[in-house]
Amino acid sequence: MSETETELDAAAAEAVGESPPALDQPGLDDLAERADLLSQLEAVTAERDDYLDQLQRQRAEFQNYRKRVEAERRQQVSAGVSRLVESLLPVLDGCDAATSQGHSEVAAVGQSLMVALGKAGLERIDSVGEPFDPTQHEAVTIEEAPAAPAADEDADDPDVDDAGSAAAAEPDDADAPAHADGARQIVTAELRSGFRFDGRVLRAAMVKVRTG
Repeated sequence: MSETETELDAAAAEAVGESPPALDQPGLDDLAERADLLSQLEAVTAERDDYLDQLQRQRAEFQNYRKRVEAERRQQVSAGVSRLVESLLPVLDGCDAATSQGHSEVAAVGQSLMVALGKAGLERIDSVGEPFDPTQHEAVTIEEAPAAPAADEDADDPDVDDAGSAAAAEPDDADAPAHADGARQIVTAELRSGFRFDGRVLRAAMVKVRTG
């Protein structure tokens, strides 16, 4: 056996007895680089969250601004229509007065005007026969109800019986508001119509009130 072959065999034997080479382990530079990348990622994530929060705040503020502007616009439109409707109330009063005096040809004009204004939100206030309400009625005159005759003195009088029947047929005033002295108040006549617009009293009705 030659010297070269002997050296090759020895090298092969040594190779069989050696352990496999170890895997490369990261060095200090690699660890520092990874830590720096993680730090940058956290900073970018925090910046992204901050921008997202600002965007959401600005969007909410803009939506609130739009709602506020829309509410102000509706209020301005309603106020303008209210002023226009109020300026036409004397026309309705004139139509009502002419109709009550027998000018039937004016009634159609008043009805057409009331229908048009009703579509805009105008409505009449019911007054006659209703309990007096100071928030929508203006009392021009107040009348005291006649005192009822004594039952024992007029029991045999047929006229009194008829009067008693008529009194019984009158509307019940139990729901009418009490006067300062405790008497009930009911509207008996309307001297000028009252109106509501968009749910609020535009003009109170001028009425006659009976107390008792």
